[in-house]
Amino acid sequence: MRLGEPGRMQSAINVTPLVDVVLVLLIIFMVMAPQMRKGPEVNLPKTTRPSDQGDERGRILVSIDDAGQLWINNEQVAPEHFGESLRAAVGAETDPKVVVRGDAKLKFREVRQTMQALEQAGFRGAGLIAKRAGADGRGD
Repeated sequence: MRLGEPGRMQSAINVTPLVDVVLVLLIIFMVMAPQMRKGPEVNLPKTTRPSDQGDERGRILVSIDDAGQLWINNEQVAPEHFGESLRAAVGAETDPKVVVRGDAKLKFREVRQTMQALEQAGFRGAGLIAKRAGADGRGD
């Protein structure tokens, strides 16, 4: 190439920077995915062998924090409006899966009262979430 001559276009595409960016984004999403859970921070009770917790998609998460406050997904709910708030969270879903996360400091009576309120609202067969003994993290 001489001075004053137009440069030739290079037709090869360098994909190395693209692959680098995609791998960094993948790592970021893998690290952040466990942090994006619904509901308040709850210290789950430990058990020796919890059954498979199942798929998180399409389920309604009812949480009871250490103060006994009720939460449906990310929203705190007053006990007197629990049934109607739960029906609103379910929407038009025909077979809703409701799971209960109760803090380990709670007495089982408080968890049982929530399960009775679920039955009174028309939801049968609610699941309970526990953490494997010795497991780190939130465990749900």
